[in-house]
Amino acid sequence: MNVGKIIKIKSYEKVEYVVRRHGITFASYLLIFIFLIGIPLVIYGLFYQAFANLTQSPVVFPLTILATSAYFLSIFLFFYSFFVEFYLDCWIITNDRLIDVRQISLFARTVAEVDLYQIQDVSSEVKGFFPTIFKYGNVYLQTAGPVPKFVLNNVPHPDQLRQAIIQLASEDKKFHT
Repeated sequence: MNVGKIIKIKSYEKVEYVVRRHGITFASYLLIFIFLIGIPLVIYGLFYQAFANLTQSPVVFPLTILATSAYFLSIFLFFYSFFVEFYLDCWIITNDRLIDVRQISLFARTVAEVDLYQIQDVSSEVKGFFPTIFKYGNVYLQTAGPVPKFVLNNVPHPDQLRQAIIQLASEDKKFHT
């Protein structure tokens, strides 16, 4: 994704991080997708064994193909929309501000930003078995700006990201005091 198409970079600004959710958080959608793809194959195998002569009918066979195609098309469409939302949700951290890009649906996006000097508190949270094993979690930013709290959900290495944001915020506060 080209950051310049989403936000206008200031002349003195440099993109430090582009952070997305950890890839393992998409695995549940992938498992559901694989399971849903397998359902018609199992149903066809059971139906073919029970009613072998009916599956060769000139009326039933085309209707089966049509229904299965519509089913697969809807599964791929839903999976694609989940993937787009997963991939296009990101947080852009520059040396001056943090930009939260939320992809709400295929054709809806919200962008919020906060200046780093307005950040008052940064905390990270790793909670649960899988987040601990795969090293992902949430980063919470408390600000003095119009958006009081930013949440970076399921980001990789939240402790390192928290430290980096604290360091960038302290460097940015030098220019605003």
